[in-house]
Amino acid sequence: KWNSRLFSELYQAFLEGRVGAKDPSEFWYQGELDFFDFYIIPLARKLKDCGVFGAFSDEYLNYAMSNRNEWEQKGKSVVEQLIQQVRAEYGEAAGGDHNQ
Repeated sequence: KWNSRLFSELYQAFLEGRVGAKDPSEFWYQGELDFFDFYIIPLARKLKDCGVFGAFSDEYLNYAMSNRNEWEQKGKSVVEQLIQQVRAEYGEAAGGDHNQ
């Protein structure tokens, strides 16, 4: 739900021409991979290294890597679903020509 709501909010901001707003359909898939690679997984590794959660630290790292792999496999279809949702909600085509 959070992913869908944020995508929709960012797309609405893009349609309204808010300063700095970009079409999320153009960066969402890779942005999520980057979030895993540069934030979530390194954080899980640091937590594992410092042992703050004991035996659970391995589990958190494994979950993070598993979620990243799942996004890599299924993320493009998820983004397509998000695009369809915003098209239905706003009547505009995400990922298309917005220079009208």
